[in-house]
Amino acid sequence: MAAWKMPPPIKVYEALGAIGDDRVRAAGGSDAALVWDVVSSDGGKTYRVEISADGREIGSNDNASYWQGYLGYPAIAVLIAGGRLRASAAATRALAAIPWKELNRRFKNDYARTTAEVARIVGERGGDFAAIHGEAAAILGAIAALGLERGARRRPPRESGARRV
Repeated sequence: MAAWKMPPPIKVYEALGAIGDDRVRAAGGSDAALVWDVVSSDGGKTYRVEISADGREIGSNDNASYWQGYLGYPAIAVLIAGGRLRASAAATRALAAIPWKELNRRFKNDYARTTAEVARIVGERGGDFAAIHGEAAAILGAIAALGLERGARRRPPRESGARRV
């Protein structure tokens, strides 16, 4: 089994936003794995995350996990929702309702520019992005300490056509 590469901080921000938007749902499971669904920020896709019964192996069919080999935001969101990682309510509220897909497209997946825009939006809303950045760094450290292994590699879903209004 291969270990996950570490994600960039923006994936933690996206995960916190998914928690804040209540887009993370337990979908069941078996003795072998727990299954979760995470809806994309625009509602067009639902990602599937599976965690082995012992919690050492995690798989996700989001683009970053599949194509880049690092732990994507749906898996990070599930680790938070499932209690393996901690996140503050202030951070999840501040990152709720961020149009991640739109921003990533606008800035051509330039994560530095997207992060700067998210920091601007959070600031306009009265949030403290510096505190969120520090929290994201702590979450990344906790992810590294977990030493998670890659679960089954599954292709990302296609757009469903459904969009959030």
